[in-house]
Amino acid sequence: MKEITFKAFAITNEIDLNQIAIHCGIPKKYTWEQPLVLRGEILESILQHQAEPSQQVLVFSFGSIVFINHSRPQDIIAFLRYVQTFEPDIDIGTADRYSDDYSFRYGEKETLELTDEYVEVPEYETFHPELISTVLAKSVALEKVEEQLGKIHDKLENMIERLEKGKLRIGNKELARTTAIILRYEYNTLGYIMILDKPDITWSSSHAGEFYDSMLEFFELNDRYKILKSKTEFLHHIMEGFSTISHSIRGLFVEWIIVILIVIEVVLTVLQIAGVLP
Repeated sequence: MKEITFKAFAITNEIDLNQIAIHCGIPKKYTWEQPLVLRGEILESILQHQAEPSQQVLVFSFGSIVFINHSRPQDIIAFLRYVQTFEPDIDIGTADRYSDDYSFRYGEKETLELTDEYVEVPEYETFHPELISTVLAKSVALEKVEEQLGKIHDKLENMIERLEKGKLRIGNKELARTTAIILRYEYNTLGYIMILDKPDITWSSSHAGEFYDSMLEFFELNDRYKILKSKTEFLHHIMEGFSTISHSIRGLFVEWIIVILIVIEVVLTVLQIAGVLP
């Protein structure tokens, strides 16, 4: 049995692959769905030592990085520091917060076997490393976004508690800031990670398509996507409720101001008629 190891990290929301490609001397324009694959001399120049032929690093535009056959922690840290020069918001100290280890085995089983720790196939195909890396990259990115969703829920819960205590006024800035957080979360999840998009190889190879679909189903990426999408719609519904309450309160306040001004004007008119005021 032969084995290939994978270690995936979700370290930020976005990585500009084209900047890294230019620095590495790679004459290619990368789109969102294409990972940047680094190996050989280019990888050696980044790690500052000789790399094994089987070692690769795949960088994804939605903020995930997958290391293939890298067992030295110092190599991983060195590469993350390299990427940090292009994306300064990366916190290397917490890089393993959203991570996953996985193995690919081949040569013994006659059928596909998927577990939480490894996938095993009868025979190695060139598309296996990239497809496994893509699924792992999306999985850890979703894990990161799922935690962000929990923070948004906590913020909305605080706003609901204020409403329950009779503190009905919510500032426009707070509403706008919370809405922006939800929109950013929705963009990162539903748009940028591209759960529903498949790698190009899956369209030209039926074996690749079947393998990718099996991995996708095992990691429950589509189900997690649907759950996140429904939760996002629920968050929008809550924000619409907050906005409606806030606008109603402001409208009521304006109406009371108008009534008070009318009453003052009537009182002044009566005082003038009575001769109290000139």
